[in-house]
Amino acid sequence: MGENNMLTPKEVMEEIVKALDSKKARNITVLKTDQVSVLADYFVICTAGSTTQIKTLSDETGKLLSELGEPPLRSEGYRSGGWVLLDFGCVVVHLFLQETRQFYDLERLWSDAPQVDISGLLSE
Repeated sequence: MGENNMLTPKEVMEEIVKALDSKKARNITVLKTDQVSVLADYFVICTAGSTTQIKTLSDETGKLLSELGEPPLRSEGYRSGGWVLLDFGCVVVHLFLQETRQFYDLERLWSDAPQVDISGLLSE
């Protein structure tokens, strides 16, 4: 990628989904939030099996997107272990342990945001 080839928000989201999928993130959900939030165009939500996997998913996604010229602007939550947020500007990624994901239930909280069909991006 040349330096002037900025990825579109949709392309950023797709690369994030592929990175998460490659590291075995479970139950990846993408919400199109551009009409319901000023925070981001997309929320990507997924479940990790352990705090170690959350760190792996976070590190891998940050590394891959940095290589594509879209490094995360910030990340939060490493210390708590159950939830890490990666902010790529146009896309916000939420990495959860299962019980933490159920507790926050972002899909319900952001139920006005349509879910994006990502089946074509996943390896299965």
